[in-house]
Amino acid sequence: MTAAEDASAPYEAPAGLAGVSVARTKVSDVLGRKGFYHYRGYNAVDIARRGRVEDAWHLLLHGELPTPRQRAEFAAATAAWRALPAGVGDLLPAIARLSPPGSLASLRTAVSAAAQAIGCRPWTDQTDAETTEQAARLSAMMPVLAAQLFRLASGQEPVQPRPDLGYSDNYLYMITGRIPDDRARYALERYLMLTIDHGFNNSTFTARVIASSGADLGAITAGALGALSGPFHGGAPARVFDMLDAIGTRENAEPWLRHEIESGRVLMGFGHRIYKTIDPRSQLLHEVARELHSERVELAEVVEKTAVELLAELKPGRDLYANVEFYAGVVLEAAGLPREMFTSTFACSRIIGWMANVLEQIADNRIYRPLAHYDGPEAPRELPGFWQPATP
Repeated sequence: MTAAEDASAPYEAPAGLAGVSVARTKVSDVLGRKGFYHYRGYNAVDIARRGRVEDAWHLLLHGELPTPRQRAEFAAATAAWRALPAGVGDLLPAIARLSPPGSLASLRTAVSAAAQAIGCRPWTDQTDAETTEQAARLSAMMPVLAAQLFRLASGQEPVQPRPDLGYSDNYLYMITGRIPDDRARYALERYLMLTIDHGFNNSTFTARVIASSGADLGAITAGALGALSGPFHGGAPARVFDMLDAIGTRENAEPWLRHEIESGRVLMGFGHRIYKTIDPRSQLLHEVARELHSERVELAEVVEKTAVELLAELKPGRDLYANVEFYAGVVLEAAGLPREMFTSTFACSRIIGWMANVLEQIADNRIYRPLAHYDGPEAPRELPGFWQPATP
């Protein structure tokens, strides 16, 4: 009997699960045709324009935007959670030597160590309160681990977090060693809030799949970081910068882009699996880049306009526009972050969304176990005549 004839295989899903709903969620949603996404019903772009990271974090973790009093209490709590467990800081120099600055491989290793140090166990073996606290602590420690690993890998002394600084200020302070100005904080804050969550993206889905097995939060986070490291997900902003560097001038945009598209290469920063119109995250980051008078924004604007026109000409009907990664690097550079830290910075915001999704998965769990369409030789096959079993 083939899989198609087996009653346990009712239908074959499209490649990449495109258009398939695999779970119910109250965390966030993306309406691709409308160019809109939200966090628990609130327009995510509105929150990013008006709030702070702690506001969106409170919303995803606790279900509602904080009151002024709750905001102050939550900010104090998250600042306290930044402290690395005993012994973890001592491991970071050795971990940092294994990979270049900004490596997600190093961050995965450090997160695994930190998770063990705070007592993460399979969530099936601990209380919901313990799991929720661990989720918050890992989210708070991620920027500390990322920043200290970067400085150590760059030959600099790590900078310890300051409890008197907000999430974004503290992150920039730990990387640069200087308290950032309002301009830099504003730029980074907008980016972080726009990228905290975004439906069942690749890394969030990965986190939920691993969580469904009952794994501990360290294993879940390491797996999500692995998914985020790919160039088609979190690794794109730095590659957009590589593209801008290769283009170099406004005059070179059209011939360079045309050659890439006609050669069948993917343009990093363009197109999205869900959005079939302009990515609202890209729109806000474009505004931020212009407000900051970034040196790269004029070239980026020319490249965006030219690429959209060429994609419409050469790939008609595909609805390909700039996505969040296109202006992300421009904004992050203007905030003072080195290119090597773009993907790690993405991880520092997205872990908040991962944890919200994981806690939701845990609350109503069933292990993910999809089927696959077998497309190999017909079974059962006879063993070849020359084959002999191993002797004891």
